[in-house]
Amino acid sequence: MKRLLSMVMAAAMALSLAACGGTAASGSTASSQAASSVPASSQAESASAASAASTPYSGDAMRIAGLQGPTTMGMVKLMKDQESMESPLYEVTMYGAADEIVPLLTKGELDAAAIPANLAATLYQKTEGKIQVAAVNTLGVLYVVTTGDEVASVADLAGKTIYSTGKGTTPEYVLNYILSENGIDPAKDVTIEYKSEATEVLAMLQSAGEGAVAVLPQPYVTAAQAQVEGLTVALDLTEEWNKIDPDSQLITGVLAVRSDYAQQHQLELEVFLADYRSSIEWVTANTADAAQLVAEYGIVAKAPLAEKALPACNITYMAGADMKQALSGYLDVLYQQDAASVGGALPGDDFYYGVE
Repeated sequence: MKRLLSMVMAAAMALSLAACGGTAASGSTASSQAASSVPASSQAESASAASAASTPYSGDAMRIAGLQGPTTMGMVKLMKDQESMESPLYEVTMYGAADEIVPLLTKGELDAAAIPANLAATLYQKTEGKIQVAAVNTLGVLYVVTTGDEVASVADLAGKTIYSTGKGTTPEYVLNYILSENGIDPAKDVTIEYKSEATEVLAMLQSAGEGAVAVLPQPYVTAAQAQVEGLTVALDLTEEWNKIDPDSQLITGVLAVRSDYAQQHQLELEVFLADYRSSIEWVTANTADAAQLVAEYGIVAKAPLAEKALPACNITYMAGADMKQALSGYLDVLYQQDAASVGGALPGDDFYYGVE
């Protein structure tokens, strides 16, 4: 079971920490069907995009990277469908850490990647606008968990010791923002002990006894509940964010795309986005079947664990103006706390693909 928890921790941490270290996954690749496999509504969107495209379809497989975590869970139907195709349209490779993806994307060896939202903003700055975001694929995956029954609201965290990972990264910024907006000074009113790994947080929960409180990401929360007796989810930080700022959203993952690819292969990108949306909708509507694929592709170690975690992973598809509003608000919150978390400056309008 420790090995299972370690695998889940690696996936969860790769997602929740924008620039964490680690080794790449075993280079597993898969792909998906063309637009003919998507629902009629999505086909209509693809047809509209195709008629407006100025670049002929190249026929080359689109090269996509994903992390072994929630940001890639929505892609599993797309990946499975592609296996039966003689000439795949999409080649998806999964990695264990975002820093394995970054050089491949910036050098043009990848066309798109499912990565943390603030990492996409940072790459936009570092490449002088050569990285765009085409869709949001994952909302917040952070939860407050406890072995007691004293935490029913953010206000109840005052005076508590909170164990968490992510010092100097998005988990810290999100927690500080939510605490502050609820009148709790993170530096004075609570004690936050940051650990380098989620397994360390788990150990603290086990040793601290009843009433211990921690912030953990999914799918690690689900795995931890199997190890810590009485561990329950007290607060969904995505819901708490929405109470504070309904005009933005807590966002974990996005689909980033090279600007050059988006300009030169508009048709391919629009067809992929229609297929991607269809895949995400299938995953969210077919949890049990999706969990089998999530386990098959090694994103989560076991299907039962994946099935329990999927509904709490907040997998979604958001594009266009809705994406820009939600994502720009989220990045602004991070910028106000630490400008370096988004690359030193907020991205310009050209960061948001498909938004006039």
